[in-house]
Amino acid sequence: MLAVSAGFSVAALYYAQPMLGVVGATFDAGSQALGLVPTLTQLGYAAGILLLAPLGDRFDRKRIILTKGFVLTLALVLSAIAPSLAWLLGASLVVGLSATVAQDIVPAAAILAPETSRGKAVGTVMTGLLLGILLSRVVSGFVSEQLGWRSVFIVAGAGMAVIVALLWRCLPNFKPTTTVRYGALMESMLALWRRHASLRRAAWSQGLLSVGFSAFWSTLAILLHGEPFHLGSAAAGAFGLAGVAGALAAPLAGRMSDRRGPEVVTRWGASVAAVSFAAMALTPLLSPTAQLWLIAASAIGFDFGVQAALVAHQTIVYGIEPAARSRLNAVLFAGMFAGMAAGAGLGSALFAHWGWIGVVGLACASAMGASVIRMLPMHHLQLASQAR
Repeated sequence: MLAVSAGFSVAALYYAQPMLGVVGATFDAGSQALGLVPTLTQLGYAAGILLLAPLGDRFDRKRIILTKGFVLTLALVLSAIAPSLAWLLGASLVVGLSATVAQDIVPAAAILAPETSRGKAVGTVMTGLLLGILLSRVVSGFVSEQLGWRSVFIVAGAGMAVIVALLWRCLPNFKPTTTVRYGALMESMLALWRRHASLRRAAWSQGLLSVGFSAFWSTLAILLHGEPFHLGSAAAGAFGLAGVAGALAAPLAGRMSDRRGPEVVTRWGASVAAVSFAAMALTPLLSPTAQLWLIAASAIGFDFGVQAALVAHQTIVYGIEPAARSRLNAVLFAGMFAGMAAGAGLGSALFAHWGWIGVVGLACASAMGASVIRMLPMHHLQLASQAR
């Protein structure tokens, strides 16, 4: 139930991506203006994680999950009836803020699981979450081409309403782990950041990987909509099927983290993502059909690497201070979705000025930066923190 709920919740962040071409036609908007839709959604998610997710340590997590789920349902309905791009941008921000319910669900799984199988439990829930991310693009691309892009948000809102009802019936109550005030709770997050080099390294590395990940998915629909492909939203969404293979990394990475340690998995995942992004630099040399095959293969590779690194990073972070898991999770995912927002914004700008090769260059540079961070000895990060 937690895996399914996480998947439905986080899917709301990505419904718009394969539809940006047809949304742009509705509102007569260019690629840079359309890029604001995923950018604001990811910024809302990062802000929601940072400002709202820590409340899971202070209040009953079930109540928080139900409240956010209700707001997310309303935000999806507002997106469906948007009369202008500005309206859709505002609704996208609220979608991002409330979709952080997924980040209340993942720590719930860590709390309910025995310590000896926590990596496996987190990996199982993350499989649902990642499938929600990837399949959301497939579903929205197909439905929007058949019924229009507004129908996607209507169906999503109805599905989220069902999820909220099921969680109300099935989810247990959670005892808070702290009684400190909200202000002190936020200050404690800064203290956690300063105290734990492993947390800083996880947030920076996953954030950089997310830059390239988001740049790719935020511009793919616009690429396929234009020369030389002329493909619709269904084709853009179908690329999500290639990324579904990446979701298999979640349980695999969880088990590997339990057996061999999460540090090894993070390095491996970042390296796989970097190589996969770099392979797309060959697209200008290929025919249109070959380009599509290469992009699909690269999507499989970098999705696999990024998601494996994420599960391993979560395993590291959840083991730092058990009583502060919501706050630790908030720091990690705030870094990740700040990277997502930066990737969406930078990717759209680079695509407008430099085309697809600009997006590929950004993705390669960010993934290589993540690899370097994972390979640095821990004491370098500690010295850097002390210098600041």
